[in-house]
Amino acid sequence: MSSEPDDATKTICPYCGVGCGIRVLEGEEPGDMRFMPWADAPVNEGSVCIKGGAATQVVDHEDRLTEPLIKEDGEFREATWDEALDRVVDEMEGIREQHGPDGMGFFGSSKTFNEENYLIQKLARRYGTNQVDNCTRMCHASTVWALRTSLGMGAMTNSMADLEASADVLWIQGANPGEQHPIANSQYFRQAVLEGATVIQVDPHANKTTRSFDIDDTDRHVHLQLNPGTDIPLLNVVLKTILERHEAEPDAGWIDEEFVEARTEGFDHLKETLADFDKAAAAEECGVPLEAIELAAEKYAMANDAAIFTGMGMSQHTCGVDNVQNEINLALITGNLGRPGTGVNPLRGQNNVQGTCDVGAMPNVLPGYQLVDDDEARESVEEVWGFEIPSEPGLTNVEISHAIGDTVHGLYVMGENPIMSEPDGNETERRFREELDFMMVQDIFMTETAELADVVLPATTWAERDGTVTNTDRRVQRMRGAHKVHENTRHDLDILCEVGTRLFDGDEFTFDGPEDVFEELREVCPIMHGMTYDALGETGIHWPCYEEGDEGDPFLYEDSFETEDGLGRIEGVVHQEPKEVPDEEYPLVLTTARLEEHYNTGTMSRRSPTLSKQHPENFVDVHPNDAERYGIEDGDDVKLRSRRGEITVRADVTEDIKEGVVWTTPHFAAASANRLTNDVLDERAKIPEYKAAAAEIEVGIEAAGDDAASADD
Repeated sequence: MSSEPDDATKTICPYCGVGCGIRVLEGEEPGDMRFMPWADAPVNEGSVCIKGGAATQVVDHEDRLTEPLIKEDGEFREATWDEALDRVVDEMEGIREQHGPDGMGFFGSSKTFNEENYLIQKLARRYGTNQVDNCTRMCHASTVWALRTSLGMGAMTNSMADLEASADVLWIQGANPGEQHPIANSQYFRQAVLEGATVIQVDPHANKTTRSFDIDDTDRHVHLQLNPGTDIPLLNVVLKTILERHEAEPDAGWIDEEFVEARTEGFDHLKETLADFDKAAAAEECGVPLEAIELAAEKYAMANDAAIFTGMGMSQHTCGVDNVQNEINLALITGNLGRPGTGVNPLRGQNNVQGTCDVGAMPNVLPGYQLVDDDEARESVEEVWGFEIPSEPGLTNVEISHAIGDTVHGLYVMGENPIMSEPDGNETERRFREELDFMMVQDIFMTETAELADVVLPATTWAERDGTVTNTDRRVQRMRGAHKVHENTRHDLDILCEVGTRLFDGDEFTFDGPEDVFEELREVCPIMHGMTYDALGETGIHWPCYEEGDEGDPFLYEDSFETEDGLGRIEGVVHQEPKEVPDEEYPLVLTTARLEEHYNTGTMSRRSPTLSKQHPENFVDVHPNDAERYGIEDGDDVKLRSRRGEITVRADVTEDIKEGVVWTTPHFAAASANRLTNDVLDERAKIPEYKAAAAEIEVGIEAAGDDAASADD
């Protein structure tokens, strides 16, 4: 190495939403980069998980896209940048002329930076459409909806540091931080338990989170292993228990009456909803002993400071909004909001999924979660941008996919791979392949979506460029690039500016780098208005930060909620079964989740030798009783089927999963869970129901090799 460690570039890990600081040490050759720890990084203090330590392995991978590509007669050929960009602009202009601006859809990316996602949503709106979205639609759209509607802001209410320092009880439901946010789990959550906190885990699957809280000489861990899709009944048992105990012991502190009276609305609706609720029947439906749920309710309600952590196990349902609303109900009636160690805290899966939403890359909001159909908000942004913004929300990304061949004829895809990330992947691929008139993709690898594109533009990796990202607890941090590895690649920001400049007259897309873009972003984004690159420094700032000099807020809602009347909204909800339940043909429940060693569907992680060595192929967890019934031995290859497709995977026989349930992952292109998942949507948040589908297993098949091709994150 020609550089000393002190010369290493300080940046942020490109994987999950924890926002760990790492350093990149440059060698003599452009692609020679390696990981170095950043000992005093603000979030992780030098610790990293296996993914962070391996992050630099993909920067100069042999699969990198290095030249623009244009498809002719079904085959790609190399092209100049001018030729490729001319084709993109000509096609976009033709679609707008023939089908109107809603004939295009725009996909932002949670793996790219705030500045780039700000530009793609601005590009879409300058084109004349609000049809821009990002992968939060697949993971936390229902969480964002419920939090924004009931509390005011669609993000973690608290910071990880104040939660570790102050929380007495950690209620973790539908999240697996031991696997998906390992540094948050070890540095903050497990540390809190070691210091005396209690953790209540609600999850159908025993996993690394379960085992991480198996601490000697303590019984401060409760695992409620419920049946998939029964989160509302379980929480209603908790809420009903608290209501009953409060009625019997009004002075015992089960409900914070003062908080409820002064700061909430809707408490009577909750009581009415649960008036005739049968706790015993609900517990039986959940598959959890009633006494265990009642004990968990007592631990939460009697805590001084109790925090809820929520994840995709809650959000990825057609009742996802109601799932999260019930968590909000629990926090509100016990007064566990507005102070350290409390709140409702979604753990975000990608390193900038929070920021991508914050800057407006969604069809219904502008930067800072200002609604596009709010005339005053829209006009304030128009004053800065200098053009009119459509007043009606656009389609979400899954709705855009469904509309291909009908109202949608072209796609602009930045760093996303919907062929692999959307549910019902076989049908998604058919629509993209057969019914799209035009698609352009800018990415770092030839993903499954890029293979179907008409134009592919080679972008740069996280280690090669500057910008900002926002982690799971609202901390905006700077990413710093080392240098560009391949000469003819371009930064996503530069590509967007070039496309915008070629499409439109004027200087709306003329910027002198990412800091210049950030300066415009904070003009139109109230929650980030007080931030500057200099102020962010090496530690970052939690939004909201309204004026320069503000230090940001580590927790929200100290005095009031950000709703129209300042009150938090309580709303009773009732159980809804998954849209597809087991029957004679498909008698099993299929549910899905991620592994620590891989990242979503694998564009980066499957190309990392270190990570692929840990889990080179997909598998399915099967309960021993189900294995015996089907005649499955541990390690057998089986065919896992749903009404939408089938995949061949290795069977792991384990009691980690409940009888009648099978569990697999979306990481592997040759056998992705999303070939099987259901594309029905939550009516409000439009999130698909990834977490529950009917499935069947076929045994006695020949083993199939795993394709090394990888999919998008």
